[in-house]
Amino acid sequence: MSAAEDRSYDPRQDRPITGLFADLARETTNLARTEIELAKAELTEKAGQAAGGAAYVAAGGLIAFAGVLVLLAAAVLALSKVIEPWLAAVIVGAVVLVIGGVLAMIGKKRLSPENLQPQRTIETLRDDKRWARSQLAR
Repeated sequence: MSAAEDRSYDPRQDRPITGLFADLARETTNLARTEIELAKAELTEKAGQAAGGAAYVAAGGLIAFAGVLVLLAAAVLALSKVIEPWLAAVIVGAVVLVIGGVLAMIGKKRLSPENLQPQRTIETLRDDKRWARSQLAR
């Protein structure tokens, strides 16, 4: 055999079909393991994002609760003294409620289902599906 013939020789062409199926099974198993590892890594990342969103919701809830307390103090001041200090308490309470509402909205947005989907895993599974179909079409 010449050197040119050695380079074009592919030993896989002489293998029996059982060997090819064994390779297919092994590669499919490796692919599945890799996809599972990717899914685990991505879900861990998404869980961290969910925790951050939950922290914003909790912070927003606590600040809104503080706003309610201030508004209650304003109502008490309004009933006990019909003078201007209660108006200041109402304004402060309203500002605290607005801040709490904004924080709660940010947290809610971070917890949306779209943000928690493992996008890279879904895309690689779609790519694998396309590749498998192209291989079966041969």
